[in-house]
Amino acid sequence: MTSTRTPAVVRRSPAPASRLPRAFFGRPTLDVARGLLGQRLVRVEHGRRLSGRIVETEAYIGQEDLGCHAHVGRTARNEVMWGPPGHAYVYFTYGMHWLLNVVTEQEGRPAAVLLRGLMPLEGLPAMRRRRGGVPEERLADGPAKLCQALAVDRSFNGHDLCAAQPRLFIERGRTPEKMKVTVGPRVGLNTVPDPWKSKPWRFRLMAAGDPSMEK
Repeated sequence: MTSTRTPAVVRRSPAPASRLPRAFFGRPTLDVARGLLGQRLVRVEHGRRLSGRIVETEAYIGQEDLGCHAHVGRTARNEVMWGPPGHAYVYFTYGMHWLLNVVTEQEGRPAAVLLRGLMPLEGLPAMRRRRGGVPEERLADGPAKLCQALAVDRSFNGHDLCAAQPRLFIERGRTPEKMKVTVGPRVGLNTVPDPWKSKPWRFRLMAAGDPSMEK
């Protein structure tokens, strides 16, 4: 007797969005800093996604860069910078803020990109709670605000952004139309001498016509 039972349907989870591979981070730091603009930083918290489009970055490159933590040599604080690319370097500053960086270039060459700003995309209610209900455009418009909004702290220092199931990673994104990249000196290096203080190693993704693009 021929069975009339309908074959079971195998339901597959949607394919995950493309994550940036380790090779992306293993390139020259300035290329990575610019290339991260428009990509999506994702934090997985209790199975839910919080994310934002990366809109501002800064590059820090090697021991010769007097603005880089590595200029003092290898320490417990900056150890992650000397490791393989594609890992998070998270440090505490001013006694109150966490900052998130992404390690770049080859292992043994201390370099990283500081993530300075996000355009929030997912998980806005959680971000608003952490940021005290500030306007959406201010939820993650600075490196410390970004970490507060996504609850990124020391526990993420050394985290592999390219792991199979990471809690923090970067997906390929899309740069919106009418957005342009501006380049300028890094922020907050007031005691760092030139030429390092004035290196044009800060990259911002901004709307064309925004008056702040001229600053």
